[in-house]
Amino acid sequence: MAAPLSVEVEFGGGAELLFDGVKKHQVTLPGQEEPWDIRNLLVWIKKNLLKERPELFIQGDSVRPGILVLVNDADWELLGELDYQLQDRDSILFISTLHGG
Repeated sequence: MAAPLSVEVEFGGGAELLFDGVKKHQVTLPGQEEPWDIRNLLVWIKKNLLKERPELFIQGDSVRPGILVLVNDADWELLGELDYQLQDRDSILFISTLHGG
């Protein structure tokens, strides 16, 4: 069984408005059978942090197009996207690049 993980989850570019305006969250993910990956993290975020309009953050089992995801300041596309296995003390940043005008 995988041990609990402590990670920092941050939202920016307006995405924080879906999370009661809170930008940074220090979270402890519970231990589970398989290792935590971004796919599992998104389900956890939707269930535990997301306060309104999930369709503006989640699409299918991933983030909505227009949301940039950085893991430890690196683009998640370089790390395997949804399959990236989280490590203790990782920092995951979700930035909305969609702006009204």
